Amino acid sequence: MSASRRSGTTDELGPDEPEQPDQPDRDGADLLAALLDGMDAALCAFDADGVVTHWNREAERILGWSAAEAVGRHGFAGWAVREADAEEVEGRLMSAMQAPGRQVHEFALLTKEGGRVLVRTQSAAVHGPDGKPAGVYCAFSEVHAQIDLERSIALSEALFEDASWGVVLVDADLRPAVVNAHAARALGIGRTAVLGRPLGELLAQGVEELESALTHVLAEGAPPAPAEIWVSVRTPEGEQRRCWRCGFVRLASPLAEEPVPLGVGWLFNDVTVAKQAEQEASLLRFRSNQLHRAARAAAECEDPAEAATIHLDFALAGFADHALIDRVAGDGSLADGDSDVPVRLVRVAGTPSGAPGPSLLTGQAGLPVRYAEGHPALQCVERVGPVRASVGSVPAERAREWALARQWPPDAVHALCAVLRSRGRTLGAVTFLRGAGRSAFERSDAAHAEDVAMRIAAALDLAGALRG
Repeated sequence: MSASRRSGTTDELGPDEPEQPDQPDRDGADLLAALLDGMDAALCAFDADGVVTHWNREAERILGWSAAEAVGRHGFAGWAVREADAEEVEGRLMSAMQAPGRQVHEFALLTKEGGRVLVRTQSAAVHGPDGKPAGVYCAFSEVHAQIDLERSIALSEALFEDASWGVVLVDADLRPAVVNAHAARALGIGRTAVLGRPLGELLAQGVEELESALTHVLAEGAPPAPAEIWVSVRTPEGEQRRCWRCGFVRLASPLAEEPVPLGVGWLFNDVTVAKQAEQEASLLRFRSNQLHRAARAAAECEDPAEAATIHLDFALAGFADHALIDRVAGDGSLADGDSDVPVRLVRVAGTPSGAPGPSLLTGQAGLPVRYAEGHPALQCVERVGPVRASVGSVPAERAREWALARQWPPDAVHALCAVLRSRGRTLGAVTFLRGAGRSAFERSDAAHAEDVAMRIAAALDLAGALRG
C-alpha cells in the first residue's frame, strides 16, 4: 500500500472535547493514495529538501522497497542508489525544480535485494500555492519496458504512414476506424472519407466475403494463414477487379480484465498482377496438355475427318460450350486470289445443341448454311483471321433471337471464329460459342482457337486428299 507524508495542524483540545477529524482532508489523502497505487508507472516525489514524500505500489514492485521504507528518507543515497552515484542522481532529479517542463534521464537504481535496474525517469517541478517550486515528482519505469512501448508506438505510426501495404483498423461494427495512405489509394478514396463508412459503400463486389472473414476473426481469432479475396473497387474509370492477399489480427483492449474485442487489424497487399499471371500460366498449361492429348488421340483415327472432331472435342473443355466446323462449299478450299468469288460454307461437324456429347459429322448433302451477309464465319474466311462477336447486355429473348439468326444454338451469346488454313489455302472456319454463364472471348482465346483450327484444317485437308 502506498504511503505519503501528511502535514497539518492540530488544535489544542480540552479534556472533555473529543477530537474531530478533518474528513475532507482524509478523503483527499485516500483518493490521492488510490490514484498513485493505480498508476502503471512507478512514481515518487521529493520535497524541496530532497526528502521522499510519495512512493506508489509500482515503485515498490520494481525496486522492492515498500512505501513505509521509502517515505521519509533523504534522497536515494545508500538504499536506492549506490553512494558513488547518489550525488549525481539526486542533482539531476532536483534540477527539475529550476528547469521548465519535464526532464528525462536514465540511470541505475538498486533493488532491495541488491540488484541493479536501469530505469528511465521523467521529472518535473511541483509548485506550491505561491507559485514557487515546492518539490519534484519523478515517474520512472524499467528501460526495456519503455523501449518496448516506444517500439510499439513507432511500429504503429510507421504502419499508418510509410507501410507499402494496406493497413485498416476495423471496429466491432465492421467499419474502418483508421486507414493508412496505401489502403486509401487502393480503395480509391481519401483517408478521412473512408472512416466510419460501411464496406459496402467502398467495394462493389467481394464485400460479403470480406465481412465474413472479419466476423470470423472477431469471434474466433486470427486465421493461421493469409487469405486471397477478389474484390471490385469503384474508380473514376469504372469498377476494377483486384485480388488482395489479406491478413487479419483481432485487437483486444490491454486495459480490460477480460479480453474485449476492439475490432480487427486488416492488412492487405494487391497481388492482382501475380495472380493473373499465375492463372494465365495454369490455363496455358491446361490448354497445352489438351492439345497434346488431342494430337495423340487423333493419331489413332483411321478417318482424318474423325480426327478433326477429336481436336474439336478436346478444345471444348474449359474453353467453350459449343463448336461448329464449316467447310468452303464446292471443291472445299479457296486460294488467296479468289476474293471475288462469293463465299458459301457447308456445316461438316458440330457439337449437339441439346444434351452434351461428342461432335457429330454432318454435311453429307453438301447444302450451304444460310449465313446472312456479314456473318462472323464469313468475315473470318474473307479476312483470313479470327473474328469475335458478342450479343452484349440485352434481354434473354433478344439474345436468343441474335443466336438463332446466325444459325447458332439459342443459348449462345459469345462467339469466336478462327479460319481453317492448310497448304496456303482457306478451307473454312471453326466457330466456338459460349453461353451467358461465361465471359466474352479475349485475345488470348483467339490465339488458342487458331492453334486448334490449324490442327483441324490439317485433318480436313488430309481427308479431302484421301477422298480425291
